[in-house]
Formats: sequence, structure tokens, C-alpha cells
Amino acid sequence: MTATDLTPSTPPAPTRGAAPHRRRNLAAMVVIAGAVVFLLVKGISGSLNFYETVNEALKQQASLGTSTFRLEGVVKPGSIVATATGASFTLVQGNNHIDVVNTGTPPQLFQGNIPVVVSGHFASKQSSTFVSSQILVKHSSTYIADHPDRVKAQNGTVR
Repeated sequence: MTATDLTPSTPPAPTRGAAPHRRRNLAAMVVIAGAVVFLLVKGISGSLNFYETVNEALKQQASLGTSTFRLEGVVKPGSIVATATGASFTLVQGNNHIDVVNTGTPPQLFQGNIPVVVSGHFASKQSSTFVSSQILVKHSSTYIADHPDRVKAQNGTVR
């Protein structure tokens, strides 16, 4: 019977292929983390601005184009006209105005001289007509107290 050598042997040196494998995994993790951060930032920044005011929308009309966004303004008294598909009216802020064509039934509280938010888009990049599919009536007295410059009627009164 021969004796078996039981002395511990030194482990083999790591091969050169192990380091690139780790770098590839690290690079993939960095790319995934970057994508997650990008999506979070994009999502948060998109939800920070709930609406554009009439003045902001007119200033940014070229960049907004026909993309969908929410528009806020005060309904010009006497501008509401019932149409076969809904209503048309004018939103004002200061001396600026945007004509709105809305499809669908306006809310029960909808009337002249109140702040509203409409969801839709400009008819074209050059048009001052806003095509809307939804009207949200703002009726909170705390909103009016917090934003008196945004909800002044054309005659200067604050609702």
C-alpha cells in the first residue's frame, strides 16, 4: 500500500478572465441604476407642474405645441357658448386670453368668472385655440387665498 500525500496544496491563481466578468457586472449595474434614477427624475419633474397658467402657456406655446397639458385660468364672464358637443369659452389671466373649445358636458359648477383647469392641447402650434376634453372647477376658498394673483376676475375683483 502506498501512502497518500495529504499535505495541503496552494489554490490555483485566479485566471485573468475573472476581472473582466466583474467589470461587466458592475457596468450593467451602473447602467440599470442610471436608468432607474432617470425614470424617477423624469416622473417627478413631470408631476411637479400640475398645470400651466394662461400666461405661461402663451409664453411656452412653441415648445408645448400640440402636446396634452392642463391649462388654468379664469372663465371670462359672458364667453360661455353651448355647442353641439360641449361648450366654448375664454380663459383669461390679466390681459392675456385663450379660447377653449371643450367636448363633453361641463361640470355643474361651471360658470363665468371662476377659476378652472382644462385638460387638452392647442389646436396647432400657432393657434390660440385650446381643444379640451375635461374641465375641472376650482372652488376652494383656500386656493383663492393662496393664489390671489391667479384668480382675479377681469374687473380686478377676487373671487
